[in-house]
Amino acid sequence: MGHTLFGALGLFSLNILLYCGHAQGVPQSVLTVSPSWTSPGDSVTLTCSVKPPSAGWRFFWYKAVPDMSRYSYYTYELLAGGTTGTEQDSYILHGQTHTAGYQCRAGRGDPVSYNQYSYVKFVWSGGVNPAASLTVSPHRLQHFSTESLSLICEGNSAEWRVKKADEDGYVSSCSDWGEMTGSTCNIDIRARSGVYWCESATQSSNAANITIHSVRHPVLTVSPSWTSPGDSVTLTCRWRFFWYKAVPDMSRYSYYTYELLAGGTTGTEQDSYILHGQTHTAGYVCGVGRGDPVFYTLYSDVKFVWSGGVNPAASLTVSPHRLQHFSTESLSLICEGNSAEWRVMKADEDGDVLPCSYWGEMNRSTCNTNTRASSGVYWCESETQFSNAANITIHSEFIFI
Repeated sequence: MGHTLFGALGLFSLNILLYCGHAQGVPQSVLTVSPSWTSPGDSVTLTCSVKPPSAGWRFFWYKAVPDMSRYSYYTYELLAGGTTGTEQDSYILHGQTHTAGYQCRAGRGDPVSYNQYSYVKFVWSGGVNPAASLTVSPHRLQHFSTESLSLICEGNSAEWRVKKADEDGYVSSCSDWGEMTGSTCNIDIRARSGVYWCESATQSSNAANITIHSVRHPVLTVSPSWTSPGDSVTLTCRWRFFWYKAVPDMSRYSYYTYELLAGGTTGTEQDSYILHGQTHTAGYVCGVGRGDPVFYTLYSDVKFVWSGGVNPAASLTVSPHRLQHFSTESLSLICEGNSAEWRVMKADEDGDVLPCSYWGEMNRSTCNTNTRASSGVYWCESETQFSNAANITIHSEFIFI
């Protein structure tokens, strides 16, 4: 029994080696299409070559038909007049209307011995196809990787899949870079630039050549960060360039909304913006945009310009009234001014901004700190105002016995 099993396994292994060796020696078909993007009615030339080159081949031409039961597979359907193949290594498609995929392979001898099929090559069309259409939402071809992007299939089918071809011609399906829900593919951060289209068992949609830009987070710096009343402040952003004032959103914990600064609707070519006559504490944000219509990146983090100057509409009082404290002491931060609702904020040396609830307890307009409080810049804010700021140092207290 052992010898029989060993012999069977040996024969099986030998067959595998012979098959692999045969497969590696099979000439490969390579298909090119020209043009790859068409307008309705254009002619398209398919060209098939054999590698390594050799003589005596006839060429067979196929249309790729989506196989909806097998993930991203296609079946092959001979083009008109292609049963016996052609001596010519090219085939002209007249009046190309819609997106479609094609393949070729070569054969010779009698009976015919074929080499392997070529990879599928697509001819794309942006023309409208009522039986199969792709809608891109938002409706544009330039996107950033952080944006939500949906690819919606519509037409004469109950089942769709969304495909993408990258710049190397590699074709993948929605599940590789998004999530297919019904007839919609919602892409995620794995999506990259490429040509996208919808397929059903019988139809291919218009195609969309979508560019997806990677997003870097813009970085904002302010100088100086401490001012005297009337000083000028320079905001510098390392891209291009929209400028905002941060407006406290009192309904959302420690969030801010962003309000464009004067003259900022169209952005600036310069990467800096000068604020003249800065008087009170304020927060600022920058963003980056490009293109027409403008596509925006992420906003920068909020950066603050602090002022110790008096602001009658919003003031911070520190009790006890000093800037040096020990962590074991009671410390109250009191907000006063033209508002019924206040929050006390703190920025640490790393620029992280946190509200009173992280290191104390807010009781109406007063924040009473606890032992979690640490050194930083403290201030009050309402929906419309920022108070003077206080740069408070909190020392850990050691008791020596």
